[in-house]
Order: sequence, then structure tokens, then C-alpha cells
Amino acid sequence: MYINAVGYYIPEKRISNDYFTDINGLDAQWIYQRTGIKTRSRANDKETIDYMCTEAVLGALPQLPYNETDVDLIIFASYTPSDTVGTTAHVIQREFKMEKAKAFHISSACSSAINGMEIIQSFLKANMSKKALLICAERNSTYSDDADSIAGHLWGDAATAYFFSFERYSSDELEIVDITSQGLAHIGQGPKAVNLEPNGAGLRMPYGRDVFQRACIYLVQNTEDIITKNGYTISDLSYFIGHQANKRIINHVVKELGIPQNKTMNNIEELGNTGSTSALLVLAQNYDTFKENDLICISVFGGGYSAGTCLLKKS
Repeated sequence: MYINAVGYYIPEKRISNDYFTDINGLDAQWIYQRTGIKTRSRANDKETIDYMCTEAVLGALPQLPYNETDVDLIIFASYTPSDTVGTTAHVIQREFKMEKAKAFHISSACSSAINGMEIIQSFLKANMSKKALLICAERNSTYSDDADSIAGHLWGDAATAYFFSFERYSSDELEIVDITSQGLAHIGQGPKAVNLEPNGAGLRMPYGRDVFQRACIYLVQNTEDIITKNGYTISDLSYFIGHQANKRIINHVVKELGIPQNKTMNNIEELGNTGSTSALLVLAQNYDTFKENDLICISVFGGGYSAGTCLLKKS
């Protein structure tokens, strides 16, 4: 499976750490030391999740080697949808006249993008689809509470769009070497760790310490497993992209794996935790920098719990 084109959208507005001192009493430097975040992206009223996803798709179209109307599968991956009936997948289908496409929404917290890619791979392998579009976005600010001193200062907003096919169209494309995902509801606090209940208190993370500890374990373990399974070693990696939830988690993971800092890619310092789209956003922002034979590993961990890992190569 190959990535044919990528696009992304990031709101221009940034919320600095200083903002939270008056809101919830947290010191700006304390936030940075604990999270690695200095600012976070924040959508304005115009920048709905549908708007951000539409802009992300538009950003990908100039690279696309076929007509977007050829897409026959659209998956919208997100835990912060604006509508669970007329989903963003359907909005995109209508906007871009992708009339042949199946369209649906999936959510597995911050591993949603990896799950979406895994589903697309299954459709392509089974010849149930020829060309697919994954749109992944979070508008965390719709549901987060800035006054929440536990997690209100973490969240950012952004969207990505990725087109896939089983057929390779050019040497600029990244190949998906392997994808794995897993449900982990049986470990630690599981479904209690991060919550977003309809008509509830919004986006909450009552067991942040447990999330931190489990993420550190599974990001390391899953990265080692997928690399070994495919006949590589950690030293073969050109780049590692971890879920952009907390810079301390990423630092711990790369230290455990023995990955040099110059082989990691991050955007959390500027954009905050953009949820399930965060790792794909890092990949999209750096897409043009990858060279022939570069090997890239993405590893993510989400509330629920869930996890996913993807190995990519430019060949």
C-alpha cells in the first residue's frame, strides 16, 4: 500500500502557556517542563472540523496522481466529531463528488489514524477498494475545558488528509511496510483513563499518570516488535514519530529504544496534543524531507486504551 498524496490544516491561532495562569493557576514554565508544550493550535469559529478537513483535502489534491472522484473509500478518524450522523466523511464525499465511495467514521481515541490505515489496507488487499482517503482530525477545543488543571492545557486542533492505493504511482510515495494495532482496555485504568461523554463534562483525563506510564511501555514495545518482525533493527530507523501527547513520553521512549534525538520528529511544542491526527500531522509536515530508503516508524497510544504502530519506507 502506498501514500499517494498528503495534506493538512493547522489553525493559525496559538494559545500560550501564560494564558492558563489566570485560568487555572498553572505556571507557564511548569506546563512546559511537564508536557514540552509552549503553545497549542486553537480553531476559531469558522474552523469547524468539517472546514479543517476540507482544507486538508484541498492541500493534498495538487499532488494526487489521479482524479479525486476515483476514490471509492472514505474513512474519517476522530474522537471529536461535530456530527455522528452526517459525519465529516459524508461532508467530504459530497464536497468532492466522490460518489463511488463508501464513507464512515471510526474512533479508537488517539490510535484512530493507525486503525483507519489498517482498515484501508484490508479493503485494498481484499480488492474491496482501489483508492482510499483517510481524513483524520481533532477539534479538541470543542470539548476541552481550559479551566481543567489536569488536562485542559494539553489540547490542540488540526486535520490531515491521506490518499492511498495498492498501486504505486511515483517514486515520491511512501510505502506502508506494515501496520499493527491493538485494543488494551484490560490494562491499567483502561476506559476510565480518558473520557468524553455526550452531554458530560467534556474532554477529561482523570488518570493522567496511568496514561503516561502505559504509553511509555507500549510505544517502546510496539516499535521494537514491528521493526523486528520486518527484519530491521532500531539502528535502521531514519526517523521515529511518536504520538504527540507529552514530550516527556517521547523522550523516555527514544531513550529506551536508543534512538538519537536527531532521528525524532515532533510538533508538540508549538501545536500541543492534536490527538489522533498528531503523528500523521508530523509526517505530513515533513513529507518532502524524506529521501530514498528512509525508514520511518510511527507509534501511538490512545485512551480506552488502544495502541497502533506503522512502519513506512521511501523506496
